[in-house]
Amino acid sequence: MNNAKEKLIELIKEMSEGEIEKVLDFVEYLMKKQEKQLVHDLSKASETSIDFWNNDVDDEVWNHV
Repeated sequence: MNNAKEKLIELIKEMSEGEIEKVLDFVEYLMKKQEKQLVHDLSKASETSIDFWNNDVDDEVWNHV
């Protein structure tokens, strides 16, 4: 384990259950925030792909294939 994780574990061992619940809430918030950012980034990436393929020139060419 790295030092930050080890230090966090040691600090958590010294906390009350109520404080640990707050830490858990915060960690879950950070993970959700990271997940939302990933979904946002993937959506933006797919939009650029769609823009590339969605154009009148290619549509016309494929209409006659």
